[in-house]
Amino acid sequence: MAKQSLLTELHRSNGAVFIEQDGWLVPDHFGAPGAEYQAVRTAAGLFDLSHRALLQFTGADRVPFLQGMLSNDLRPLKMFDGQQATILTQQGKVIADVRVLCAMNSIYLDFWEPLKDKILAHLNRYLVADEVEINDPNDEWRMLSLQGPRAHTLLSEVFANAELPAEPDHHAMVQYDGAPICVVRADHTGRNGFDLIVQNSLLLAFSQRLEQLGAAWVGARAQNILRIEAGMPRYGVDFNEETLLLEIGLDNSYSYTKGCYLGQEVVERIRSRGHVNKKLCGLALDGNTPANAGDAILAGDHEVGKITSSVASLALNRPIALGYIHKDFWLPGTKLSVRRESSSIDATVNALPFVAPSNPSS
Repeated sequence: MAKQSLLTELHRSNGAVFIEQDGWLVPDHFGAPGAEYQAVRTAAGLFDLSHRALLQFTGADRVPFLQGMLSNDLRPLKMFDGQQATILTQQGKVIADVRVLCAMNSIYLDFWEPLKDKILAHLNRYLVADEVEINDPNDEWRMLSLQGPRAHTLLSEVFANAELPAEPDHHAMVQYDGAPICVVRADHTGRNGFDLIVQNSLLLAFSQRLEQLGAAWVGARAQNILRIEAGMPRYGVDFNEETLLLEIGLDNSYSYTKGCYLGQEVVERIRSRGHVNKKLCGLALDGNTPANAGDAILAGDHEVGKITSSVASLALNRPIALGYIHKDFWLPGTKLSVRRESSSIDATVNALPFVAPSNPSS
């Protein structure tokens, strides 16, 4: 049976149409995906990210242990700092992409909930004599996200002008109705915003307060259009454990200078060679119909890649796609085609993001 958000009944009352995604029942839309999309572009859109999860790391060895397991450099992080990172196999392939949040006496990893068991099994395999304790706080907290140009203004009203984090992945603890909420600067759409880690007991009332102030619920369909327009790959869709880190383009998730970590030798070997043989690219498609995941990308009659994601872009009024393309054909402007069933779609390699990000809000 699919897992459900604590807000499922609230979503039903708001007209949600549900789909199952990665073992979770999530709102696909709330009756008008185009209006949900526009809320993020012009005002403030509210995402239910209950299918995100946290792990907390405590103990004297938490930093050196995670430093050896993550692709980014934790040493510069101070309290309330954060960063993107990945967990790799020895072969440099991606087990999970994570966000690191540095707290006073602990470090949190934040990731898609379906990856939790895999992450725990992997990390526990290497946790031998280290003084590290891994705690699971997910029975107490859930995540929302507020995205769009009015996100900062709206949260300033909710939190009585508390200072909100300004740098990507940095976070702050603020008070709401006598309870703490962790506010993380986060961009899921190219339009800036904040993730909100909220106690379960407060989740419904806090969500309803954001609704009252004009935040519009945004379902998975509009979220997917926004993330692809922003050129943001998603684990399990655009990459997985068969993908090399440097093929994805997650440039802010690894460090070339931090020293040894699991998978580092492969990452360094590719860096010294100068390139991977394929990488995730954007494609602008002709016509009106998006491609399907797995469709072949062709140069003439020769297959040079595969589609991973495709949507009809509302900003560009045309289909767009993400896909892996061989290095000889990934230059923006290159003319290719996509084989969809018995037909062919003309395509042009497009630089990412498809839609330029907005200026950061204050």
